[in-house]
Formats: sequence, structure tokens, C-alpha cells
Amino acid sequence: MPILMDLESEASITDSTGKTVHYRDRQSRHLVAEQAPGVGVVRWLYGTAIGRQCLRTLAHYPFASNLCGWWQKRSFSRRDIRAFIQQYGVDMSEVEHPADSYGNFNAFFTRTLKKDARPFNTEPEVLCCPADGKVLVYNHLGDDAALPIKGQHVRVDTLIACSETAARYTQGSALIVRLAPYDYHRYHFFDTGHAGLANTINGQYHSVNPIALAQNPTIFALNKRAITTVDSATFGAVCCIEIGALNVSSIVQTYAPGPVQRGQEKGFFQFGGSTLVLLFPANTVTFDEDLLADSDTGIEVHVRAGERVGLRD
Repeated sequence: MPILMDLESEASITDSTGKTVHYRDRQSRHLVAEQAPGVGVVRWLYGTAIGRQCLRTLAHYPFASNLCGWWQKRSFSRRDIRAFIQQYGVDMSEVEHPADSYGNFNAFFTRTLKKDARPFNTEPEVLCCPADGKVLVYNHLGDDAALPIKGQHVRVDTLIACSETAARYTQGSALIVRLAPYDYHRYHFFDTGHAGLANTINGQYHSVNPIALAQNPTIFALNKRAITTVDSATFGAVCCIEIGALNVSSIVQTYAPGPVQRGQEKGFFQFGGSTLVLLFPANTVTFDEDLLADSDTGIEVHVRAGERVGLRD
């Protein structure tokens, strides 16, 4: 298997000081060591001079991600499914189809879940998480509308490539959901409303692994991304951003522009890690205290799609 698609090697993720990176499991409240496939490759790409030279080519051109996509769509890739399930503890009881039914690894990676596996909170004032993943939240972005990521500020106007749209989120709020390769990779509408067309911004193909983000927090504004404005019934005009990453062969939108419902599928990421960012206008949402407390100290919290993450102001 090509090195960038190494699903079998696993290691704990460490920061630049060698300390293991942890996230919090929201249900148990325990801190969990972050595990991910191919960590050694990411460390080499972002942490060595030779690796960074290779990264300049891999990140700027789509051939590596396209190769990963091609590989994971071949029938021989299905041999990795069982080992992946066991290694990362994928709960197959909530998956719609049995493991042996998938014709290739990408079909498993983009798996659908049983109808009630991700119930969305139906209270109108509740903000629901749009996807499974590790969450950071920010109640106030400030006058410059910038995301404080890993000690640096990523400007919203750079992220969405439109200063006029970015101005709507001055003093606004942000929800970031980072999906690891083992997460459920379909994402959903957080509220009922009207969704516009998704605008794709072609970009690079950096990893969104914490090792990569620590080296370059501006990755979110560099990678290929899709941007949709959702006029939400409860939270106003929300900017939804899907961000691809190294090994992500494509971002697939499955919705039709127009009226949408809370919990409705919006799309999915094909093979790889990826990230969602939701931007809210000022004075529209207050995030839950447990998420704010951990975000203030840089600890991500694993949340499932449909769970409450905040309330309407």
C-alpha cells in the first residue's frame, strides 16, 4: 500500500515537545490519547527538512490525494476494512450495512448509519453538531473576525476568500469540527433553513492532523474547501465551510440548494481526514460551558452529530 495510505500503522500523536496530544470524550469526560493511522508519515512530512520538501509537491498538486482516492476505490482495498474496524473500535452496530457488504475501502469509509443512530435534538433553540468529530468552539471572534488556532489567528476573510462576507462575522462565533479517518464522514445540516449553492475554492492538500496544524495553523485557509451560506431559521445566515485534507479525494455535496431540514444529510468526505467550520453572526449563539472550558485550554472534545453544542442567544 502506498505510504500516504498506510492504514495499518498507528501511533499516539505528540506535540512539538514530545507530549502526547489528548482529546476529551464528552460522554465519559475522560481524556483520551489521540491515535491516527500514518502518524509517522505526517511527522516526517512536517517535521523534517526532506519531508517538507516532499510536502511542497504533495500539498500543491492533487495527484497524491487522487492516487489515494483511486487506491481506496479498488476492490482489493476491502481487505483493510476488518483490520481498520478492529484497530479503531468502529461501532458496527450503528452502521447500516455489514462490513462484508462493502466492495472497497472508500465505500466503507463513506458508510451510512442506521436511521436513528444520530438523532438530532429537535428543540428550536438548540444548536446541533453537524458531524462526528473533535470540537473547538469560540464565542467571540473579535473585530478582525479571526479564528484563534494553535496560538495564531486565521482570518475569516482569508478562509472564505471574500472580505464582504467575512464582515458579517465580526464579533461572531465559530464551531470547528475535525474529523479523524475513523469517524463517520457524512455531515448534516445543523438547523432548518434555506441553503445556497456550495462554492468550491481550489486550494492545497495539507493534513489536518494536530501535528500538521501545530506546524502551520493557517492550513484551513490553504486547503481546498467548499463554502455554503445557510439562512437558518434560528441562527441567521451561517457560513458552512467543508475543508479537505491530504488524502481526501473529494468533498461531495448530496443536498439540493433550497429548503433544508435539521439533521438532513448535506454531504460527505471521501477517504482521509477533514474539517468543518461553522461561522455565526454576532449575538446568535452561546456554546455549552464544557466545550468552552476545554477550548480555552486548547483541548478538543469528541462530539457526535446531532448532539447539542450550544443555544440561541
